[in-house]
Amino acid sequence: MSAADQAPVLIVGAGLAGASCARRLAGRGVPVRVIDRAGEPGGRIASPQLNGRRVDIGASYFTVSDPGFERVVSRWQSSGLARAWTDTFDVFGPQGFLDHSKGPMRWTAAHGLQSLVSAELGGIEVRVASEATAVHDRDGLQVDAAPASAVVLAMPDPQAARLLPAVGPLGRLRGSLNVDFDPVIATVLGWPERNWPFTDGAFVNDDERISFVADDGARRGDRAPVLVVHSTASLARTHADDPEAALADVCSALREVFGIRQAASWRQSHRWETAKPAEAHARLFGWHELGVGVAGDAWCPQGRPRMESAWLSGTALADHIADHIGY
Repeated sequence: MSAADQAPVLIVGAGLAGASCARRLAGRGVPVRVIDRAGEPGGRIASPQLNGRRVDIGASYFTVSDPGFERVVSRWQSSGLARAWTDTFDVFGPQGFLDHSKGPMRWTAAHGLQSLVSAELGGIEVRVASEATAVHDRDGLQVDAAPASAVVLAMPDPQAARLLPAVGPLGRLRGSLNVDFDPVIATVLGWPERNWPFTDGAFVNDDERISFVADDGARRGDRAPVLVVHSTASLARTHADDPEAALADVCSALREVFGIRQAASWRQSHRWETAKPAEAHARLFGWHELGVGVAGDAWCPQGRPRMESAWLSGTALADHIADHIGY
């Protein structure tokens, strides 16, 4: 079937799952269009411009284990987008330093992780600031009034469920979207100079306020004195309507855990309602034979949702769709 003979595959959500799905479909010759309600691609891999530089306020880093994803990362690295960061974080508790935690290499991006999503979407039609409200099959498969040969909902389960009907064939797909997500408040703080007792980042154990702190200057490689602090889910739930109200608790934790007493010269908070999957699906993607699929980091049979699992999910769904519609 030629591209001129059918409606495009409509991908709702321009995070890494949506971007990898779009790129694989385009590579197989499938017409594809991506829409996203935000002002720029990235989803939870967000790197907004703050105080004159891009800051990663969503995903903190990514790791690599799958050979297919490793090839993508090698492409990003060779083009100057991705960089190896560190395999070691410090571990702190309420009374201070506990240990060093060595793990897999963590990767990041010189221009913010969001730049990797934008790179995957290069050459693909993307419409931002465009919010979908419903997927239906009353008169052929459609997203709102736009016809589609297939639909991809590349987003967390609670968001995807809101776009699907509660009854009828697609209601069964909606009923399978049962993974809960934990919220996180990401607080960005900048100082005139670096003044913390760790090199790259730190896990925080047994604290009710914060769980992870990333040195964004070390992560980006420009040594800017900027920290990004991820709250616990409980603190994020406490301040569901006003993430800025969590600032006092965050600053208190920085003083008590790391001894950072100097007030930040600037700061900003963002609350992610669906930051982290609380569990994982046992398949790589959700699918209904009407042509509607769901992809994202929670579709992760290996049970460890991350950026890599989002890429794997979107890519696997793309291949399934291309086969389904005859490419």
